[in-house]
Amino acid sequence: LQIAVPFTPAPGPRLLLREADQAPALIAAIEAVTDQHGLSSAHATFVSPDQLPAFEAAGWLIREGLQFHWQNQGYATFDDFLEQLASRKRKAIRKERAGAVEGLTIRHIAGADITEAEWDAFWVFYQDTGARKWGQPYLTRAFFSLLGQTMPDQVLLILAERDGRPIAGALNLIGADTLYGRYWGCTEEVPFLHFELCYYQAIDAALARGLKTVEAGAQGEHKLARGYVPVPTWSAHYIPDAGFRRAIGDFLERERASVEMDQAFLGTMTPFKKAGG
Repeated sequence: LQIAVPFTPAPGPRLLLREADQAPALIAAIEAVTDQHGLSSAHATFVSPDQLPAFEAAGWLIREGLQFHWQNQGYATFDDFLEQLASRKRKAIRKERAGAVEGLTIRHIAGADITEAEWDAFWVFYQDTGARKWGQPYLTRAFFSLLGQTMPDQVLLILAERDGRPIAGALNLIGADTLYGRYWGCTEEVPFLHFELCYYQAIDAALARGLKTVEAGAQGEHKLARGYVPVPTWSAHYIPDAGFRRAIGDFLERERASVEMDQAFLGTMTPFKKAGG
């Protein structure tokens, strides 16, 4: 049994509650459904920190992971952000950005303004990325038009164009205080263009909207050098079989120690200026 936002590795509430004290009853109901149907387990992935204690109190196994998020520490502009980086890193990002956009036009298009032709272009990008490494695109072309129509204020499409022709794009969703990067693709390989559209342009968009965070998807230690810092994520797991539960619990203990070590080490490798430097 899976409790999640489909296809979306973004932390958030996984228990839909009117009152926080209803969490134990809902978790007990999840366990009952799992047992009644003879399921091997139940999993709540990318649980928000405020709901994690309820799962822990119910005895669920907790798994810790890492993502890389950009966090606005009071910056008004991209240059404000760059000023907090070490000089060498600052120069590298400026050089990377300049090279990526040479000869290109970058456009930020809100959901209500995205034309069907622009969705057609992004659909090609999405299919190309989704089909790589034996993947399979699971969204339809109609989904994207529907997304723009029904969530016009929450959708942001960033396109890179050469001579008026889209060659790459990144689709983002706008939350209350966070920009969520979801899909990317291209039809022309341009060095560092992925970083430009998915990371730097996302930061520009967040700054323009006064958003606090950019979550650019799962994985990617390459994000570290670009100002995205490691933050913990959590999932909760109900395993009815005692033997299976012990084995998984032992593994999670060892893994947790490794993840915490990784987070501490990666925290020392950020591009930001060192204290006193």
